[in-house]
Amino acid sequence: MTPRPAPLREALDAALAALALRARDDASRLCVARVAEALAMPAPGPGAIPSRLTVCGLLPEAAAPALADPALRPLADALLALDPQLPWRRRGGEAPGASEGFAEGHANAMIAGPGGLEQRQDAWLGVSLLAPHVRYPDHDHAPEETYLVLSDGEFRQGEGAWFAPGLGGSFHNPPGIRHAMRAGAKPLLALWALWAPRAA
Repeated sequence: MTPRPAPLREALDAALAALALRARDDASRLCVARVAEALAMPAPGPGAIPSRLTVCGLLPEAAAPALADPALRPLADALLALDPQLPWRRRGGEAPGASEGFAEGHANAMIAGPGGLEQRQDAWLGVSLLAPHVRYPDHDHAPEETYLVLSDGEFRQGEGAWFAPGLGGSFHNPPGIRHAMRAGAKPLLALWALWAPRAA
């Protein structure tokens, strides 16, 4: 098995450590543990080709709050180092509830997972970046998911009220739940981990 390149290994290690540290409930902790167990074994084969979108220019500003937090700085540093290699993409398909400017004002990068820098199906780990005042559409997916928020922003689950986890806040999305996120006056950066055993 070919070892992972150092920037990818360091980003995955930092992400999993931060997710485990900040997980606040049993469902989040179990999800993160399952993702970590799957990612312990590198996936073979080539990863996605790096790509960049205009909104990615906001990444340093979005990562600044995490850089100022000693517990989150290793993750923010690792993500910024990995950024030039990431396959940044726009969300495809319908976008119910998305704000005006959503198409140009967001980017997602799969670090490990389908279409990711490390191609795999069983565990997905990636980041989302939103420009100020951009709302991500309502969406759902079969895999359960745990978020780690690396800047200011608001989130919603189902028909519930919007909530602000705060810097370093973490929460769990059960399988199939509708959810969304939105940025305020500053860009939003969020890390997500999904465990998808049925896709393996």
